Amino acid sequence: MKRLTRIAAIAAALMVSISGCATDSVLDRRIVFTTGFDDGVVFRIEDMSCTLTEALVYLVNSQKGYEKTFGTDIWDKETDSGTVEDRLKESVLAKVAQIKVMNLLALENEIELTEEEHDLASQAAAEYYEGLSDADKKAMNDVTLEDVTRIMEEQALANKLYDYIIRDINPEISDDEARTITVEQILIKTYTLDGSGQKVPFSDREKNAAYNRAREILKKIWADESFEELMAQYNEADEGTISFGKGGMESVYETAAFNLGTDEVSDIVETSEGYVIIKCISTFNREETEANKVKIVDKRKREVFGAQYDAFVATLTKQLNTKLWDSVTLNEDEQVSSTNLMEVYSKYFK
Repeated sequence: MKRLTRIAAIAAALMVSISGCATDSVLDRRIVFTTGFDDGVVFRIEDMSCTLTEALVYLVNSQKGYEKTFGTDIWDKETDSGTVEDRLKESVLAKVAQIKVMNLLALENEIELTEEEHDLASQAAAEYYEGLSDADKKAMNDVTLEDVTRIMEEQALANKLYDYIIRDINPEISDDEARTITVEQILIKTYTLDGSGQKVPFSDREKNAAYNRAREILKKIWADESFEELMAQYNEADEGTISFGKGGMESVYETAAFNLGTDEVSDIVETSEGYVIIKCISTFNREETEANKVKIVDKRKREVFGAQYDAFVATLTKQLNTKLWDSVTLNEDEQVSSTNLMEVYSKYFK
């Protein structure tokens, strides 16, 4: 079970941007490629290309970063859409394509780096390159300082474009819209996991037994038994206490929770996970609500940017060197350790 959880965690993490660009969740997987050439270029979008060296810089950094957290034995494990290695390669390809498109869009908007920004990119590239071992450089197809400088500059221009497009987006978010509550929960699941980690719903008989369990727990709560002690004994969710805002949970769960007053307990709520009993701890968490306002604003900014980005992508021609990219495999050299490409970038572009 722990292994399946770990595989699911890294598969989910690969859906998140690996470059640190602020547009990650909106833009991943928006590029559709066609085949057509066989040379040292992984893909072309209009007249902008990505070399194998560039792609390997991102791939190596991402691979070694995940291995630090999840170990080295996860790449051949199956997910719902191929192996974890497949997911990593797909994520890297989408991310680099995104940066290239954003650079083209910056050109169309006459946005370019200042002399100072070029200098910062050069400094970041020099620091990162000087930290590479010979094994790192070899794993990245003999990457040069010039290659790294171009990567830093393109990342900086992509982020500058994003900031330019969302510069006037600063909506006022009310406390009610961003309100975050804190609850405790007791979940009785109505599914099991098969050998591949996929959910297998309970039979009607098993589901009925789960409901009866939840009903008995609710009776104990009505009899003034401690919710916290019952939660510790019976809860099958990963967490007992959670905080969330509107849109943060399944609608039926959210409706029940937001209708509770402080210290009130819900009836049994049927969700996609199972039967849950909810106790409201706080109807308004000021700290979490303020943090949620920031998330809502960021989401709206990504939506505004995403609309303009998508319209632009639809006008572009794209070609992927499928043969070359399919031939790329993850690096198994234990001497390769580079993971800090974007850490160095962020040091200079805060």
